Amino acid sequence: MTTSVEIVRSIAAQYHVLLKKESIHALADILVCRKYKKGERVLNEGEYCKCMRYIEKGMTRQFYFKYDKDLTEHIAYEGGMVICLESYLKEEPTRLMIETLEPTIAWEIYKSEVEALAEQHADIGKLYRKFFEYSLIESQIKADTLRFEPAYERYIRLLQLHPEILKRAPLVYIASLLQMTPETLSRVRSASLNA
Repeated sequence: MTTSVEIVRSIAAQYHVLLKKESIHALADILVCRKYKKGERVLNEGEYCKCMRYIEKGMTRQFYFKYDKDLTEHIAYEGGMVICLESYLKEEPTRLMIETLEPTIAWEIYKSEVEALAEQHADIGKLYRKFFEYSLIESQIKADTLRFEPAYERYIRLLQLHPEILKRAPLVYIASLLQMTPETLSRVRSASLNA
């Protein structure tokens, strides 16, 4: 199994932040490794999102219910971070839920602990800030894609940016993520294979 120090190095590299050795070990000391079975609920509606989760292995999805319909908001896999951002920042109950789509190993980084470290170590503060910057950019790209791109282009963008989702996630969740019906997704996939 991967060590917490290796996980911190992976996170820092992913967000292009150089951490001092002391900072790497300080951050590694607060990580909590959790293992989840396939289909296990990681966070329920109404709970507080007190930590961000780095996915070492596996896949998760964030979703919510609207008019009794299950809608997928986000799918994360190895190297991704999972967080219900509004709940995390405002310290309020979440409307989103997180569940695993595969057996998953996630490293939890609790808000109170990482914020204390960010005050003590400027490089950890920079890493923490970078996470939010990347998260906001990803949210903006997704919003723009849904607003401005037709179904085929949304599918191609997901194929380019996150091919693992298309290989591993159930089609019903992929369709929901792309805000299209499973039938439309099937037509779009066929068209992309024939292109």
